[in-house]
Amino acid sequence: MKKISILSLHLGYGGIEKSITALANLLCEDYDVEIACIYKLYDEAAYPLDGRVKVKYLIDSNLPKKVEEYKLLLFRFHFLKLFKKLMTDYFLKLKFITFFKDAFGGLLMYPKRAKAMISYITSSDAEVMISSRTFLNEWLGEYAKDQVLKIGWEHNHHHNNVKYAVDVVRSSKNLDYFVLVSNDLYQFYQKQLMNTKCQCVYIPNVLDYIPKRLSSLEEKRLISVGRLSKEKGYMDLLSIYHSLQKNNPDWTLDIIGDGPERENLENYIKEHHLEGKVTLHGFQSKDYIDKLLHKSSIYLMTSYTESFGIVLIEAMSHGLPCVAFSSAEGARELIDSTNNGYLIHNRNARAYIEKVEDLMNDKEARLRIGKNARKSIQKYSGKEVIPLWYHIIEKEVK
Repeated sequence: MKKISILSLHLGYGGIEKSITALANLLCEDYDVEIACIYKLYDEAAYPLDGRVKVKYLIDSNLPKKVEEYKLLLFRFHFLKLFKKLMTDYFLKLKFITFFKDAFGGLLMYPKRAKAMISYITSSDAEVMISSRTFLNEWLGEYAKDQVLKIGWEHNHHHNNVKYAVDVVRSSKNLDYFVLVSNDLYQFYQKQLMNTKCQCVYIPNVLDYIPKRLSSLEEKRLISVGRLSKEKGYMDLLSIYHSLQKNNPDWTLDIIGDGPERENLENYIKEHHLEGKVTLHGFQSKDYIDKLLHKSSIYLMTSYTESFGIVLIEAMSHGLPCVAFSSAEGARELIDSTNNGYLIHNRNARAYIEKVEDLMNDKEARLRIGKNARKSIQKYSGKEVIPLWYHIIEKEVK
């Protein structure tokens, strides 16, 4: 059985990690699949893994988890909480030497992770290696054995960031294939890599689970799922929901996810008296998210940017009509306005509110658009997507 290794930073929460898990779970039906993670954040992977998928952690240390916890507090500007945590973890226990060791260890994390992953790449017996990040592309292209099939997998949109796009192109030149999750990215990078050995291939992210039953769309619940960071536009979402509340006070909003914007969202909710109306659920399991999607009636996305928008196809799989701003590139690829959702141009909040209210007040429209949404995501099922991966794994792409 052919061995495939997927190179990953970690298996915590995030869109890349969710995509890696979904792909591994489907590929293990026909291949020996191993995920090589630089470090371990949690005792178990954030998303359920098939028991046949092997996971190998390259750095055996709890330090990365500590570093991530401190970084999260720092990015949220929770300086007091960060100070208290440092006091609790180190100073009140008089662990001054441990603190300096960990601080120094954190600084050495970057060269340490490079050494660990390069060692894995050069010694692995995998016949196919799939890289999930730009810096991993570079190491894979430079250090993998000649006979290894080297595949890059780009999840992020360049968003017209020239430096980022140049880094991606440079890191991919020595790969055999470069997989892009959207047609927009495929068209862009195909031109950039035209004169290299690397062949670009468009393969959308896979929806590994499609529920058997659609949501009834009867409950007056709005929902959004994602990382609570500025580019996801959750402050805009709260502002929109605050306006919607004036004429629709019985509709609630569920937000699933965590991130640096959480404190700002909590403050907005308190200041505008939305407690009991808006629930911040934090990070949750896939099963938890599916159950909440099934109880919801409209999915709202307010992202400024979105490479693919896997949360949209997950919502559509439950038959939820979706509303998103066209600034989210992934939404532009997935939503056909008035057919399977609404795409709002120029981040026009007034137009967004009007479309959501139309759906709130018209159950028949919700059901019609939701059914169309469900039909439109069939091409992202494992049945449709996995053969595209097989084609490049077996070198059948022309």
